[in-house]
Amino acid sequence: MNNGQMGICAPDKRLAAVCGLFCPACTFFIGTKEDPERLKMMANRLHRPVVELKCLGCRSEKLAFYCREHCKMRRCAAEKGVAFCGECREYPCAELKAFQVQMPHRIELWKSQDRIREAGYEKWYAELIEHYSCKECRTLNSAYDIACRRCGTTPSCNYVNLHRDEINKNSGNLRLQGR
Repeated sequence: MNNGQMGICAPDKRLAAVCGLFCPACTFFIGTKEDPERLKMMANRLHRPVVELKCLGCRSEKLAFYCREHCKMRRCAAEKGVAFCGECREYPCAELKAFQVQMPHRIELWKSQDRIREAGYEKWYAELIEHYSCKECRTLNSAYDIACRRCGTTPSCNYVNLHRDEINKNSGNLRLQGR
């Protein structure tokens, strides 16, 4: 296993959010699994205690404050008996549409839901590891890591390469500059 992969190479449904987000590329997940300083920095920026930022994935019992307090998709999917929002007859619902446009790390939700339906979450999961990994050192980065958090390569990953303008324009205090 490469540094920065956090032991998440094998598909794990707990790390595949019902909305289509890829939990291993979340800055809170990265901080929880391997970078406590990242969590401290984000806690200071967001004026929250570190413990409220700790997260082990959408389908885990340990959720960051946002997912725990604000996410409606996880509960809705459970009530409707679907694993992913894209399986719902109401997809894309107004709630998911509103959620998608709020932050740059959500830009590819529709693409993710389509790919999960087409290829299955296991194939999508493997593709997202590549999508968020640094081409130089293979470290998995978040959508807000402009430079790779391990080696400093810019852009940190393909996601940032594709969406850098939106990230820079709309990420507020979540953007990270790297090492």
